[in-house]
Amino acid sequence: MKRTHRDGHPATRTLVYGLLILGAILFTVPFVWTLATALKSGEEFASDPGRVIPKQFVWDNFHKAWTALPFARFMVNTVMITAITTVASVISGSIVAYGFSRFEFRARNFLFYTMLATMMLPGQVTQIPVFMIWRQLHAIDTYYPLIVPAFFGGGAFNIFLLRQFFLGIPKELDEAAMIDGASYIKIYWRILMPLSGPVLATVALFSYLGQWDNFEGPLIYLNTPEKYTVSIGLRMFQDSFGTNFEQVMAASVLHILPTIILFFFAQRYFLRGINLSGIGGR
Repeated sequence: MKRTHRDGHPATRTLVYGLLILGAILFTVPFVWTLATALKSGEEFASDPGRVIPKQFVWDNFHKAWTALPFARFMVNTVMITAITTVASVISGSIVAYGFSRFEFRARNFLFYTMLATMMLPGQVTQIPVFMIWRQLHAIDTYYPLIVPAFFGGGAFNIFLLRQFFLGIPKELDEAAMIDGASYIKIYWRILMPLSGPVLATVALFSYLGQWDNFEGPLIYLNTPEKYTVSIGLRMFQDSFGTNFEQVMAASVLHILPTIILFFFAQRYFLRGINLSGIGGR
């Protein structure tokens, strides 16, 4: 069987796979160490912090970490905020991307590149003005500053990713649907959205990760402990029980576990969406 150029040289493939395995190990070690520490007793951690497999698994560390603070409430708050912002980012971002990819209008490219330019603007630059706007709207200590921005595109990168994918879908499908009497809304919902599953999953995953691990936003806008998210709760736990390092690691595992589970289930769509999003770049 003739080997194609795409197969590459065996030595090259071996080198690439070796580097990928090495990178995977390097990125996995911190989590393995965190999990191992969460399963140790305080005495064992103090005597042998570098040991990977604990002499005795102390599962009670997770129970203590969960009940020391109202983590269940923090988790509910985080799930609610993350779910709303993820759905809003996918829908609003796809609508904006649909406009940029399918409609010809004056200053379209100018508006698109201006939107992309906002990605180069550090969030710290607009932090104070945005906070003052929300304060004037009496929205401090509410979830509005964390949720509402997701209804306006969900971020420039998400719009860019969706636009690039939509450009790869032939416009002939739109024209055929228009001949059958389909409106622009029906074309968006019945044609583009079903064909965009991988990139929609990618945008949803990005939005989920950005909101689930969001520490700065809740720290700035939330004042009532009952409204805190898991990220703020984890910081509170560290400040209050920082000497119980094994319990701090247990709380950290509880925080990142949903993300790991989600990535394992969604990685196929995530990688496919990244690969396909550039096929129509123009």
